[in-house]
Amino acid sequence: MKNYSLAKKTIVGFIQLTVFMGILLFAPAWTFSFWQAWVYLFVFFLSAGLITWYLWKKDSALLERRVNAGPTAEKENKQKLIQAFASAAFIGIFIIASLNRRFSWSHIPLPAVIAGDVLAALGFLAIFFVFKENTFTSATIELAENQKVISTGPYAIVRHPMYSGALIMLFGTPLALGSVWSFLMFVLMALGIIWRLLAEEKFLSQNLFG
Repeated sequence: MKNYSLAKKTIVGFIQLTVFMGILLFAPAWTFSFWQAWVYLFVFFLSAGLITWYLWKKDSALLERRVNAGPTAEKENKQKLIQAFASAAFIGIFIIASLNRRFSWSHIPLPAVIAGDVLAALGFLAIFFVFKENTFTSATIELAENQKVISTGPYAIVRHPMYSGALIMLFGTPLALGSVWSFLMFVLMALGIIWRLLAEEKFLSQNLFG
């Protein structure tokens, strides 16, 4: 029953995200003739789908931690605010890119667009290695039973590899979507990630390291 509930929640969430991102990318553009968006969506959901499949097969506990995400899943008001800020910036990247397609505000050469898709895929790959190494990477800031400090794999290279992977993916997104102006939202998104990272460090220092 638990596996059925997790599978249902994962599939429904995946479908909802697909529809939501599709609306964000094509509705403001008022056209489906936006090839950069189609390619990006393929890269995004292929990467996300492969990671989800891996977690379903190898670490369903982590998958369950990951599907409970977003501002409403957070327990502290500060984290709800941070998540809401980051979510708004994330949405803004796609809306501006879509409007950029409609009104031709800026142009990014094909090699840079391809590089953006590659960066998005590499960002997801970095996140995959984090999930593979650390089963405690919850989508919310919390302390799980038997949680410990991880210092192997990508954690041996950088303190917060998942956030690093997310930044790589997000940096590639405006390039992949052909929108210079979307980088404004990327900057806000990066600030949101840094804000959350600092809050997480404080939480872990008080509850895990202390």
